[in-house]
Amino acid sequence: MELDMDLTKKIDYSISLLRKCENMALEMDPENGFYLAFSGGKDSQVLFHLAIMSGVKFKAHMNLTSVDPPEVIRFVKQHYPDVVLIKPRMSIYDMVKKRGCLPTKRVRWCCEEFKEMSGAGKVTLIGIRREESARRSKRNEVEMDNYKFRGSFDQWSEHREKMVTCVGGKDKIIVSPILYWTSRDVWEFLSSNDIPHCSLYDKGYKRIGCILCPMSNYKQKIREIRDYPHVKRNWIKAIEWMMENKWTEKRLADNPEMAFNWWISGKSFKQFYADEYLQQKINFD
Repeated sequence: MELDMDLTKKIDYSISLLRKCENMALEMDPENGFYLAFSGGKDSQVLFHLAIMSGVKFKAHMNLTSVDPPEVIRFVKQHYPDVVLIKPRMSIYDMVKKRGCLPTKRVRWCCEEFKEMSGAGKVTLIGIRREESARRSKRNEVEMDNYKFRGSFDQWSEHREKMVTCVGGKDKIIVSPILYWTSRDVWEFLSSNDIPHCSLYDKGYKRIGCILCPMSNYKQKIREIRDYPHVKRNWIKAIEWMMENKWTEKRLADNPEMAFNWWISGKSFKQFYADEYLQQKINFD
């Protein structure tokens, strides 16, 4: 599929993919069909409305993490009341105690604990796009989360029956109907269909996922600290617990504020301290 297709063709292609995959979804969940992973963000909105336009059977779910922007939750409750909100069995701060470490870009146990287990044993619809990152640029429109298969629907259909029977209790088939869409396509679709979006986008937010997500850039994290100061306080409490019970990095053992600053920086200990030293030297000079 070419990335320069116009939006009308992309809509038709996405709807066609949904319809092709529906029998597979119904085989795995006759009652609900597709498991649609919803976040309240613009991409999941497009996914939701495409599913409606295609006429396929689906049930939308949103996994809460305890660090969700309140504006997003209010938006979903108001505009998407049929979305099932799944509350976490424990807060992300308590999960730190269970896991014994903070979530980072390299060790993203937060997604594993709060999102990735949902949709097990079903065909899950997700709103990722290749344009978003180098990692996502390698994703395929139909995949199995256990990496037994990655490719197109046509490739899948050649041995679909065998692959469906291979899906275990925790496995799932992942379908990405807007994989080839651009951000411009997404906004054009929402605008042309008069679909409202979360107010955070109008305030300059580019992504509206978890507050202080390890995958967010540093600039956004600083903004989120300003907009949601309670989240910083809760993370510092979690860090204090880590220092008392699990922390092994002696240089941060008595300074929770500095430990927090290191964590949101996304840097290694070595790079963080080198930059701190340089900044202090500049300030002193």
